Amino acid sequence: MDWIVTLLVGAFIGWLASMLMRTNAQQGIILDILVGIVGAALGRWFFAGLLGFESAGGAGELSLGGILWGTLGAVLLVAVLKAIGALGRTA
Repeated sequence: MDWIVTLLVGAFIGWLASMLMRTNAQQGIILDILVGIVGAALGRWFFAGLLGFESAGGAGELSLGGILWGTLGAVLLVAVLKAIGALGRTA
């Protein structure tokens, strides 16, 4: 049951990040899920592990803080993907 919640929260985080970064047209549901899950892990590692924000330790969890930190990590991931050209540029 936990993996279903992980997929749903990852999909929401990935979709939200794609809307904020204006890459929604290039991303499908599978990429939204992957960006959300990897972005939440990146957010937890970067914001909690490196920068020391303890509240970011819950990035990707089903809570307001977890979704916010996860979305920040996913936005960071999408920005990196756009910078290296892995996601198409929008006009």
